Amino acid sequence: MSGIYLHIPFCKQACHYCDFHFSTSMGHKEATIQAIAQELELRRDYLQGQEVRTIYFGGGTPSLLTQAELSLLLQTIKDLLIVSEDAEITLEANPDDLSQEKLQELKGAGVNRLSIGLQSFHEPHLRMMNRAHNATESLQCVRDAQTAGFDNITVDLIYGIPAPDHSIWLEDLQTLFSLNVQHVSCYALTIEPDTAFGRWSKKGSFKPSEDEFTAQQFEILLEQMKQHGYVQYEVSNFCKPGSESKHNSNYWRGVHYLGVGPSAHSFNGHTRQYNVSHNRKYTEVIKQQLIPCEVEELTLADQANDYLLTTLRTIWGCDLQVMRDRYGYDVQASHQVYLQELSQKGLASIENDVLYLTDQGKLLADQITLDLFVE
Repeated sequence: MSGIYLHIPFCKQACHYCDFHFSTSMGHKEATIQAIAQELELRRDYLQGQEVRTIYFGGGTPSLLTQAELSLLLQTIKDLLIVSEDAEITLEANPDDLSQEKLQELKGAGVNRLSIGLQSFHEPHLRMMNRAHNATESLQCVRDAQTAGFDNITVDLIYGIPAPDHSIWLEDLQTLFSLNVQHVSCYALTIEPDTAFGRWSKKGSFKPSEDEFTAQQFEILLEQMKQHGYVQYEVSNFCKPGSESKHNSNYWRGVHYLGVGPSAHSFNGHTRQYNVSHNRKYTEVIKQQLIPCEVEELTLADQANDYLLTTLRTIWGCDLQVMRDRYGYDVQASHQVYLQELSQKGLASIENDVLYLTDQGKLLADQITLDLFVE
């Protein structure tokens, strides 16, 4: 099995925290969508005949696609590749795009899972982040999607937004639970250098939350999710039992995927490919029947580190037998003392030859993974 990711690099406006590749100019939109369809044809053999089980429209803002553009891309995939009849087809959407008419278009095109970028239900926080929607739309768009027949909905929320206390975060979570969505992705506000927040922070005109404040909100999140029946199956992802994102779960399990569009990544187990992050350059190279990407050959150590990085973040943990058999790396032998320290501190445990992080350990997941990396 395999997956396809399509990067739609267009947004109405720039959120102050976002460092993904996108453009607010729609001048090259039609040409870019045509180029993505052409890239799919050029790379029809990349997945070597594997059945496509997931299709994911990310961005950017894929809900800016017209019905004709979305249908073109989906039909191109179905014409060129073997697509499972029950494939999970996800589209990221902004609340302000999800009119009742738009929802019917998406459903009619074959989208069966919506990923809605709410980020917050608190109006001042939405304005602070320069989101294109308001708090009323955050709430109403989910209800409209449910009425339209979407029964597989995930929403994004951001925590660690500067605030006097945790009351706004708690209110956001209670509003979320009232919607009874199947899946939630929650991310800490990260200040990246090449963003408005990053530039303002450097000048001293924006003060990010302290790490301790953000960590406290993460702990509140874990507690509240458990109370309301959500399973944390990855550090940032929560779902009702059985409603995991198939597409993202495959990423974390090392399933191969093809990424098309400007800045998209692909992975086939032995290499990673990175498309150019420039819309015009991307379309110009595609017109020449070439793939505008860099290729990174993965050493056995790279593959082992990828496996560590992805699996340790999940509920399924890192299978130490796989590390030994597939990659020739004995984590326990190499880090015996360190693993004992993690266990004593309540950060990790080993059960049936699988290494798991505890809730406290997940707060330090990135650092723990780096410490265990193959040199």
